[in-house]
Amino acid sequence: MPDPDDLSALMRAARKGDDEAYRRLLILVAAWLRGVASRSLAAAGRPRADCEDVVQETLLAMHLKRDTWDETQPLQPWLRAIARHKLVDHLRRRGFTDHIDIDEHAETLAAPQAAEEGSALDAQQMLAGLPERQRRIVEGISIQGQTAREVGARMGLSEGAVRVALHRALRSLAEAYRRGRT
Repeated sequence: MPDPDDLSALMRAARKGDDEAYRRLLILVAAWLRGVASRSLAAAGRPRADCEDVVQETLLAMHLKRDTWDETQPLQPWLRAIARHKLVDHLRRRGFTDHIDIDEHAETLAAPQAAEEGSALDAQQMLAGLPERQRRIVEGISIQGQTAREVGARMGLSEGAVRVALHRALRSLAEAYRRGRT
């Protein structure tokens, strides 16, 4: 990538109306984006032919959102964030999914019955440590597969209250799990 300070200076000048600075900025950023997009697409197992689409979408977003850049900050992190979001959007539109051949990991996945029972007991013990309302919400959503709306209707709570309680319960469970692992 070209000197980040140079890019920042070019963007500042472009925002003040310097067309030549903006043209130079676009050329430099486009070249850098092609490398970033090409490597990212290859890592995702996608054809490099999609690279130009990601570059153009990123340049367009940069143009449309240029007034949101904080001139006191370097330009490069702002550009990286835009590029990352445009790459993710592109992969989602193209139906990107990671594929892992489960047969290659069959031995790792095969767990003894005792370990499965121990894990279930651990989970039950951790759930039992939650306040009743939080426990019922976690069981309803995470175990029984109900929606927040369904659990809320059953418990007389709003959907938002159920989501907040679920978030707090999951955070408590995560903290309890970390304490048990250390």
